[in-house]
Amino acid sequence: MITLDTTKLAIIGLGYVGLPLAVEFGKKMPVVGFDINEPRVKDLILGTDSTLEVSNEELKEAVQLKYTSAEDELKNCNVYIVTVPTPIDKNKNPDLTSLIKASAMLGTLVSVGDVVIYESTVYPGATEEVCIPEIEKASGLKFNQDFYAGYSPERINPGDKEHRVTNILKVTAGSTPEIADYVDGLYKSVIVAGTHKASSLKVAEAAKVIENTQRDVNIALINELALIFNRLGIDTEEVLKAAGTKWNFLPFRPGLVGGHCIGVDPYYLTHKAQEIGYNPEMILAGRRLNDNMGSYVVSEVIKLMLKKRIHIAEANILILGLTFKENCPDLRNTRVIDMIEELDQYGANIDVYDPWVDTAEAQHEYNITPIERLENGSYDGIILAVSHDQFKEMGAAAIHNLGKNNHVLYDIKYLLKADEVDARL
Repeated sequence: MITLDTTKLAIIGLGYVGLPLAVEFGKKMPVVGFDINEPRVKDLILGTDSTLEVSNEELKEAVQLKYTSAEDELKNCNVYIVTVPTPIDKNKNPDLTSLIKASAMLGTLVSVGDVVIYESTVYPGATEEVCIPEIEKASGLKFNQDFYAGYSPERINPGDKEHRVTNILKVTAGSTPEIADYVDGLYKSVIVAGTHKASSLKVAEAAKVIENTQRDVNIALINELALIFNRLGIDTEEVLKAAGTKWNFLPFRPGLVGGHCIGVDPYYLTHKAQEIGYNPEMILAGRRLNDNMGSYVVSEVIKLMLKKRIHIAEANILILGLTFKENCPDLRNTRVIDMIEELDQYGANIDVYDPWVDTAEAQHEYNITPIERLENGSYDGIILAVSHDQFKEMGAAAIHNLGKNNHVLYDIKYLLKADEVDARL
C-alpha cells in the first residue's frame, strides 16, 4: 500500500482549485501539475497565475512542482488528485464531461495499488457511479482490489486572501478504511487547519453539495425579502442591519447569485434527488428566485428611467462589474450576463466596465468586449453590479459623473448610501 513516503503525486486540473493545492504539495514533495490548457501551463512555467489565486512569490516556493500538458509525464505517478470543473449545461443539468474525460485518461495511467482522489463537486454517489467505471473500463483493473479512490471536496473561495487552502479545514474520505486513513494523512501533511474524515465517499460528496445549497437557500430568502420590502417602500439594507443586532441573525445580503459553486451545486443535488424519485421543492424554489434576480433588477432600472422620462431604446447604460464576485477575475456563471441579455432586448446600448476582467476571456465566454476606460457624462443608466474595491474608491460623486445630467444609478451591492443612489436592491 502507498505511504506518504512513497507518494508520487499528480494534480489533474490547474484552475482555481488545483493550482493552490499543487503549490502547497509542491513545497513538500514532488508533484506533477497537469492541465490540458497549454497556454495556462506555459504561463505557470513562466511563473504567472492569471487567476490571481497564487502570487508569483508563492509559485516560486513550490520548488518540487512541475507543470505539463503531456499525459506521458503522469505515468510515474501513483496518486492522482482530480480538480477539473463540474458545471451545469444550458438545461441546468450536471455536466460531468470534464470529469468523465479525466477519469478515462487516468484509466490509461493507473497501475495496481494507485489511488485516485476527486475534489470536483458532484452529487452523492457520482464518484463510484460515474468516475470509477471509466477508470475500470480503460484500465482493466478492479476497483478496491487493484486501485482505490478518495474524495476530498474543494473549499476554495476565489479572490479570498484570508481563507486559503491551508487554513480551511478539509473533509476527506476513502473507498476503504485503509485508504481513508491514507487520504486523510496526505491532506494533513499540507492542511494546517486539519481534516475531518468522513465515513464514506458518499458522505463527503453530500457534505460538499449541501454547503453551497444551504447558502443558496439563505440568499434566496433574503432576495425574496428584498422584493417584499421594495414594494413596501422600505430600504432592505436598513432592515437587515436592524435585524442583525440580534446575536443569531445570519448576515446574508440580497444580490445576483452566480459563480462556480452557489449558483451550480444545488442543481447537482436536485438532479440526484429527482433521479431517486424525490422532488426537492425548497431548493428548486430558491434556485428559481435567485436565477430571476437579474431580470428583476433590469425591470426596476427601467421603471426608474421611465419615471425620469428617459427613453429605453438606444439609451446608454453602464454596468460596473462583470465577474461573479468582488476582487477576482472569475467569470464563471456570472449572473451579470442575465442583466446584459435582458437590457439588450429593450434595445439599449450597453457598456460593461470591469478592471478585473481579461478581455479575451470575456469575448470567448460571453461575446462581450468590456470598455477599457470610463467617460464622464455618457450614460442614461448606471448599474453597480459588483463591489470591486476600485468602485468603492470611486465614491458616489465620481460614479454619478459618469452619467448624463438626467440619469439613473442603481446599486445592487450596497456600495453607496441610500440617499446617494436612485435605488438599491
